[in-house]
Amino acid sequence: MSPPFSKSEYDTRVSRVRERMNEHEMDVLLIGDPGNINWMTGYDAWSFYTPQMMLLSLTDGPYWIGREMDAGAADYTTHLPSSQIVPYPETLVQRSDSHPAEYIADWMSNSGFSNCKVGYESDTYFTSPRSVEILKAGLPKVHWVNADLLVNWVRLVKSEPELKMMQQAGKIAEIAMKTAWEGIRIGVRQSDLMADVLASQIRGTKDFGGDMPALHPLILAGKSASTAHPMWTDEKLKDGQTVSFELGGCRKRYNVGLARTVHLGNKKPDKLVETAKVVEEGMIAVKATLFASAKAGDVHKAWQNVLDKFGLEKKSRIGYSIGVGYPPDWGEHTISFRPKEQTVVPENAVVHIILGMWMDGWGMELSETLHVRKHDCIALSNFSWDIPLLG
Repeated sequence: MSPPFSKSEYDTRVSRVRERMNEHEMDVLLIGDPGNINWMTGYDAWSFYTPQMMLLSLTDGPYWIGREMDAGAADYTTHLPSSQIVPYPETLVQRSDSHPAEYIADWMSNSGFSNCKVGYESDTYFTSPRSVEILKAGLPKVHWVNADLLVNWVRLVKSEPELKMMQQAGKIAEIAMKTAWEGIRIGVRQSDLMADVLASQIRGTKDFGGDMPALHPLILAGKSASTAHPMWTDEKLKDGQTVSFELGGCRKRYNVGLARTVHLGNKKPDKLVETAKVVEEGMIAVKATLFASAKAGDVHKAWQNVLDKFGLEKKSRIGYSIGVGYPPDWGEHTISFRPKEQTVVPENAVVHIILGMWMDGWGMELSETLHVRKHDCIALSNFSWDIPLLG
């Protein structure tokens, strides 16, 4: 196994992060988000349930610091030399009387990082309060500053190699949705159908395989479709149910989301037909408004204008930036498309626009992952917006 991108690609990413560090007058950056670690080096392993970090200074690194058992993955999924792979002993794993952060603090002190300005990710799922407390106690001369989302904002603009990878992820998303379409029938258990969907996400195409998407694949059937993120069950699908799928494709940890809706039975309810027309009109309006230099709030306003015309309401945001991700989320936590959001969308951002309408006792979804270009945007998957009747 080798890194998915060239060393020069990762070197460029590191340089971009260092530029941002310079802007904030940081000497060192500590990264705990596995998506950011992967984006900067290619490191990929299911090791984020134990403490792991990446350290980057303005002149040295990046250094991967993690469990000894996982150091091998750093060797074969990155271009890092052995001198930049720093394993902590297995004896520190999941103990109440010691912690890997103690080792990290000692290593930083011995490596010349004990008296400098250090930025750290303050709001990531993967850096625990205990880790931060131990690091601060072990490095009392460090000036700690909040660097939350610093790397996330840098990676918002995708390179050409990244866009090609996400195009492949978009193809896998198509295959997953096609599997759902072909397998959904009245009387089929949700769990059986989703097992086939999961297999298709991982199998990918004959030319490239897939990864497990960062977001759990979702099926919203019947009453459960009236909420946003229900899990599948072993219940059988029933006649008259409107069923939405929020699936995706993942290639080398790059995620592309895709949501579509079907109806089981011989006739679509009038409300579904009417709502689908509104949502499709809204998606057309959003796509027409989404291009480089557009404000996220203006894109949302295009959607809201359609809803206002038909007297409908959707309280949640309608999209976000997407890319490298590990569970539990494939969003980049940067751009959000919501009212009055002033963030400017840059060229070569990739965003997931999801127009879900969760109604009283039922719901529907339509989404696209869109590559934002200078004057327009294009979808990374090609799948019909129609809501078919299936039985």
